[in-house]
Amino acid sequence: MLRYIIRRLLLMIPTLLGITLIVQLFIMITPGDPARFIAGNEVTEEEVEALRVEMGLRDPFLVRYGNYISNILSGNFGISYRTKRPVVTEIAQRFPYSLMLVFISMIIAMGIGIPIGIYAATHQYSWKDNLAILASLFCVSMPSFWFALLLIQFLCVRLGWLPTSGVNSWLGWILPSVTLALAYAASIARQMRSNLLEVVRQDYITTARAKGQSERKVLYRHALKNAIIPIIQIVGGIFGAAMGGSMISEVIFSLPGLGSYTIAALNARDYPVIQTSVLILSTWFAIILLLIDIAFAIVDPRIRVQYMKKRARTRKEVSA
Repeated sequence: MLRYIIRRLLLMIPTLLGITLIVQLFIMITPGDPARFIAGNEVTEEEVEALRVEMGLRDPFLVRYGNYISNILSGNFGISYRTKRPVVTEIAQRFPYSLMLVFISMIIAMGIGIPIGIYAATHQYSWKDNLAILASLFCVSMPSFWFALLLIQFLCVRLGWLPTSGVNSWLGWILPSVTLALAYAASIARQMRSNLLEVVRQDYITTARAKGQSERKVLYRHALKNAIIPIIQIVGGIFGAAMGGSMISEVIFSLPGLGSYTIAALNARDYPVIQTSVLILSTWFAIILLLIDIAFAIVDPRIRVQYMKKRARTRKEVSA
């Protein structure tokens, strides 16, 4: 397992390098002039051009990319064009807000999705099952920004129960977390239903029923613990992707998180912030995928057995 983890960590290096290369390429071809944004409209074109040269915007692509990688390796992630502060400092202040939003959203998504999936599977082909499927399809298809605006209109403007923006109290986390969690809860519910229906058709479930065990005992002792294993991959993937997907909730509800920070940087062509934010989000997602694989190996012994067989077969081929 340790060797596998080390190999996966080493494979992250070319992956992240490829991502930085793509981001740098998009920055080169995207229209916009950060030098003009910084200098304002009251300076001459010669002064703006001098600022472009100072910022390295006139350097060739490979030179700019090489300088960027060199700065990263030395721990220098740049200074924000807008705030004139180190990018790492600002991201360190904002990242906990995004992490808290994603964490709360995942708890809500699992708390809603898993029970609904179990309930739908245990009432297959009934009107309750059809209603659960219809609700899941609606939640997955519904734009999150539209749902967020509906929540603000009814719960904040008309009823006045919750604040419209900010996280000055715990109430401020409710609407953005629910907005982010809704579509993920629907995906988890659909996957949970599918997994459970597949598991209950297995031979060992039939054997457990033949022994006279109650349906509730068969479900929770035998079927559920095997049906929940694939949910780890779904939840882990969602947990990684939700960090980037939280941008809409952060912008609508004015959360000072990494998502809203990145959106503001995109509008201002703040290249150091854009590059560092994408790099952090990519690293986060890669680490989450690694943790998912490790969790799979822990909860499912069959994966460890397959890995050991593969290693033994490889050693045999090498020795032959």
